[in-house]
Amino acid sequence: MAKKAKKRRCPECGSKNLIYDEQHGEIICANCGLVIEEKMIDVGKDWRQFEDTKRHGRAGAPISMQKFDLGLSTNVGRAADIYQLGSDKKTKKFFRLKKWQERVGTSIERNLRLALAELVRIVSYLNLPNIVREEAARLYNLALRQGLVRGRSMESVVAACIYAACRTYSIPRTLDEIAAASNIERKEVGRTYRFIVRKLGFKIKPSDPKDYIARFGSILKLSPKTQSDALKILKKAESVELTSGRGPAGIAAAALYIAALLNDEKRTQREVADVAGITEVTIRNRYKELLERTGLEDKIKEKERQSKRKK
Repeated sequence: MAKKAKKRRCPECGSKNLIYDEQHGEIICANCGLVIEEKMIDVGKDWRQFEDTKRHGRAGAPISMQKFDLGLSTNVGRAADIYQLGSDKKTKKFFRLKKWQERVGTSIERNLRLALAELVRIVSYLNLPNIVREEAARLYNLALRQGLVRGRSMESVVAACIYAACRTYSIPRTLDEIAAASNIERKEVGRTYRFIVRKLGFKIKPSDPKDYIARFGSILKLSPKTQSDALKILKKAESVELTSGRGPAGIAAAALYIAALLNDEKRTQREVADVAGITEVTIRNRYKELLERTGLEDKIKEKERQSKRKK
């Protein structure tokens, strides 16, 4: 049954005389016949009743961007169910239907089927929360529909979308980690990330070095006091504008290295660099800058003298 749609205009003729067809999930212009919207989801109650209960509710999983069809399509059946038909003729028929169902579909659906499987693999490897998975899938869907994947490898675009989702929700993951999980070069992931963010018009804030402290400190098995001191060092660094223009992972690692020295939990520069995914040279440079600009040089020298006396 069709009813009139309100507060919309036809983009073709400008008419307000629109009809909402509930049966087909479409909005149609009554003047020119243009289908303005299709495949609309009915969010109303389902009044069909299959059980002896007074409640009328819907069944099924919620919509998810992690599925190429949003989880709305139906499948012919599993192989285990097909074999229970009991007849070879029926079994062959259903296998043919299953094969054709996989073949039929647009190029976008086929691309999404492969890309989202790769996305789930990478986020599972990196142990990322479900909200990041959903956001990365949404970004890839947008990039695909705007033609941004054409001319680039599917894997690099997936990796770039995951990195963008991590940045959006302040999840501390470096480009090196994303590149290692996706088997794509770091430069390629970074280049694709910048391209997608620019084309989609997203404004993503720079990573905060403080987001890396808890993660790096946990891997290095540093005490909560050391991690707290590292946050205080970063706060001083921010006040003297030392964090701007520098890699967040590098400056966070250097702050942890200094805090560990001050709390007699010494870690080598190699250990800290490996955890942060940076070089020892970067650690040394950031270490020197922090000591000079935050006034911690005297405290470090005093700690070194005390350690020599103990020896």
